Amino acid sequence: MKNIQKIKLGINGPEVSKLGLGCMRMSSIWGGPTPDENESIATIQQALDNGINFLNTGDFYGAGHNEMLVGRAIKGRRDDAFISVKFGAIFHNGQWLGLDLRPIAIKNFINYSLTRLGIETIDLYQPCRMDGSVPVADIIGTVADLVKEGKVRYIGVSEITADQLREANNVYPISALEIGYSLADRQIEKDLLPVAKELGIAVVTFANTAEGLLTGEMKAPLPENDYHTHFSRFQGDNLVKNLQKVEVLKQLAKDKGFTPTQIAIAWVNAQGAEFMPLVSMSRRSRLPENTAAMEITFTPEEMNTLNTTFAPGAILGGTYLQR
Repeated sequence: MKNIQKIKLGINGPEVSKLGLGCMRMSSIWGGPTPDENESIATIQQALDNGINFLNTGDFYGAGHNEMLVGRAIKGRRDDAFISVKFGAIFHNGQWLGLDLRPIAIKNFINYSLTRLGIETIDLYQPCRMDGSVPVADIIGTVADLVKEGKVRYIGVSEITADQLREANNVYPISALEIGYSLADRQIEKDLLPVAKELGIAVVTFANTAEGLLTGEMKAPLPENDYHTHFSRFQGDNLVKNLQKVEVLKQLAKDKGFTPTQIAIAWVNAQGAEFMPLVSMSRRSRLPENTAAMEITFTPEEMNTLNTTFAPGAILGGTYLQR
């Protein structure tokens, strides 16, 4: 499994695995339980063994827990891993407070991340999003200074607009754009993806199963305490109609001998050489399935079925991905 596909991050960037490992769910999310740490570490190490070297974390995942976990997993094999870190989100007692993207804060964040990870340089460093509170030039300019200091190798951005992406790249070459993207969430195809392609920026995509909608396992109605019910996509008739479209995905997956999740990942992978599906995993048992998804190909008829069924706007209701 060492022969996993590769992707180049940006015009002058490095080559990394085309399948990325999202480590976020290895820590407590929104106050939930922390998965078994030994299993999480074993998952990271087995991913590295299998040639999946792109590890994605954030300094606010589990209040630093995630970075420390990744640091333990890569200890003694730093050269095997490419570490991507997001910064800027501020939480208190598990509650989102906002962003702090001031240069003074960024210079503080980086040192804590390096210490928790136990490394000297972060491979890809990126603001988790931008809200206009600090000029784009100040944010990217500060990270560019960290590149000069040797604390960062490459600069990425996450969840931003086409105009912000262009502005950021004018300050310093951007290697990767991290963004939510799936069959069910295609709104970025109109403005953001064309700019990324024009500038030669790799697209690291999370939420490939649209928060579980495309797994084929969701049923209507959802339990009242399910966090999905906060979003209109998962409410009432919207969910019923959306799941009808998912039935098409389930049938296609069955016909090809794969799971709906694998097909959802494969569709993202098939969008081009510059796309990296970033898949969250916390168990080794998920690795074979998700790795196999990267080998799936589609006939023109199959791709047309997926693109027609899940045309932009076909999925009713919104989620946080459409803010």
